[in-house]
Amino acid sequence: MIAVSAPSIAEREHELVADAIKSGWVSSAGPYVDRFEQAFAKFCGTRYALSVNNGTSALHLALMALDIGPGHEVIVPDLTFVATANAVAYTGAEVVLADVEPDTLGLSARTIAPHITPRTKAVIPVHLYGHPVSMGPILTLAAQHGLKVIEDAAQAHGARYWASRAGSMGDCGVFSFYGNKIITTGEGGMITTNDERIYQRAFQLRGHAMHPQRRYWHEEIGYNYRMTNLQAALGCAQLESIHQFLQFRRVVFDMYRTGLKRRPGLRLNTVKVWAESSLWMVCLEYDGFDQGGRDEFMAALALKGIETRPYFHTLSSMPMYEREPLPVAERKSRIGLCLPTHCNLSLREVSFVIDTVNSLLDDLEQSVPERPAAQAAAQE
Repeated sequence: MIAVSAPSIAEREHELVADAIKSGWVSSAGPYVDRFEQAFAKFCGTRYALSVNNGTSALHLALMALDIGPGHEVIVPDLTFVATANAVAYTGAEVVLADVEPDTLGLSARTIAPHITPRTKAVIPVHLYGHPVSMGPILTLAAQHGLKVIEDAAQAHGARYWASRAGSMGDCGVFSFYGNKIITTGEGGMITTNDERIYQRAFQLRGHAMHPQRRYWHEEIGYNYRMTNLQAALGCAQLESIHQFLQFRRVVFDMYRTGLKRRPGLRLNTVKVWAESSLWMVCLEYDGFDQGGRDEFMAALALKGIETRPYFHTLSSMPMYEREPLPVAERKSRIGLCLPTHCNLSLREVSFVIDTVNSLLDDLEQSVPERPAAQAAAQE
């Protein structure tokens, strides 16, 4: 099976993790934690980076550091992984869903604005599948309404909006280092910020909110969200190779873009002129899936030995956040899927995926009456 995603672990990773084990620093203290945080802050172009045990913890800790809680509303995109909304719910704040743009699959100032109320405290733009949202207008809108901005960059390590790295533009950014991300620590996450107060507050809450001068004294409820030295050692090694990882993803994307047959209603990732995408996943959307068939298409690929994954379900379709569907997010979640995208792929495997997708789509188009182009455009 050609995996949809896989970590790239080489000799350098073995070397640094073994060094951490030999040192005896295997828990949340140790030199690799500081080293990873400092290197990641430098990579993102921020003053601070704070490591945590996973990306969801990073989201929750960022919200808590911004004093978001009961009585507040936080705007999140309807099309995202559920952790974006769950972290808001952990704080007691209300999750407010906004639709996404059809090209970037992310929030925009246009989709956020109608949902702002006097209770709105923050917005979480998600750089979905590695493409950054248009941050400039969002930051302007947020400043006009006194809103905090948390960039969910879990999938966007190295992405840029113009010259700015993802995670460096809002009040803070959050990243995931799960095994399928651009770089991995197995599990793990990071908060990035240029605001010393946010950093210090998150640092305090991360370690049980222990008093900095009085050991084992706690004046408020904190969390155990620390990253281990072993994970950080793996992260240091991975970060050394991140530019090669990103470059190979561009090679894979270019192969898909060149090799997949041009046909009406077929789209791959949009990359805006102002954006540099991390291309976490190569995304395929096909208007022919409007009336169903996407999951059957994925099953047919699996029978050929190719793993794929569907777009995320919309949050508005889930029982805990259920409400009226938002049209763009709802449609995208039905017609989109992700193709194998990782650094362990051989170019021969990518070519096999391309040939198989082309063949299956040819068969599909021959078996279904052609739909008027105007109808497809109207649904976009």
